[in-house]
Parts: sequence; C-alpha cells; structure tokens
Amino acid sequence: MKNLLLAGFVGAALTVSCSTAKTAQNNRAEFLQLKGDWEITSVNYDKNYKVKPFDEGADAQCFVGSHWRLIPNNWTGSYTLSGGGACPSVIQPIKFEVVNGSEFKFKKMLEGSKAKSVTEGYSLNLISQTADSFSLEQNVNSAGDNVRIIYNFSRTGMKN
Repeated sequence: MKNLLLAGFVGAALTVSCSTAKTAQNNRAEFLQLKGDWEITSVNYDKNYKVKPFDEGADAQCFVGSHWRLIPNNWTGSYTLSGGGACPSVIQPIKFEVVNGSEFKFKKMLEGSKAKSVTEGYSLNLISQTADSFSLEQNVNSAGDNVRIIYNFSRTGMKN
C-alpha cells in the first residue's frame, strides 16, 4: 500500500512539473518572438492628459517612430528617440524581462551601472502579440486619475 501511495505522489509531482515546464517553454517561445528591431507605430491614450513616459521628459507622441532593439537571450536592449521639434534625441540602454508571459518589465541602464543595482523600472502588460507586431499597455497615475497608454510596435528588422 505504501508503494502504491508513493507511486501516486511521484506521478502527481511529475505531471505538475512536466505541465509547468511545458507552460514555461511555450511562454519562452512566444517571448523569443520579441527578438529583433521594432518601431512604435502609435501611442494611444486620453489626450486630455499630458503623458511623459519613462521619465524622459518627452511627450508620449515623441515615442512614435522610436526604435527598440530587444535581445531576449541576455535580456538586454535599447530604445532610441530620433528627436526633432520638441522631442529630445535619446539612446537608452535597457535590461528587460517578461514575467508570467504577459508582464513586460524594463529598467533603464545608466552608463557604468549594473542591472542588480538598478531598483526602479517600468511595468507594462503585453496585451497582444503576433510575429510582426505587439502591443504594451501601461497604466499611470495622473492627478489621481488612471491613464491607460497603449504602445503599438511593428517589426522593422528580422529577428537577429
């Protein structure tokens, strides 16, 4: 009887671990589709609010046309704002991760800093994804109101 009970526990543990591993593999495969070069094609939000994402001091519309490079195998990347008009020119290295297959987190890496020493960052929800596009949602507080911002990305280069 003890052997039967033990076999049942081992079987249940293997079933749970295999299903967890398969879920993790599926999430990783989807996440690896983000590898490559991307451009923000639009930023959608309630225009009654002034939105300056990611502490760049730039209006959200300055991010339209920005270039993002994502390298999932070492969790690094960067974004570039090309500037012009009231928009600054910015090249910002980032360290990022996708948590639970749907939460895109990143932190800005300042020159000479190590990822583990940077404690603040940004959390966005991955709300849709195809091989050539994805969308991220960010909820920010503006004067006590929740403002929902949607960043729509399109692939500009093949997966590297």
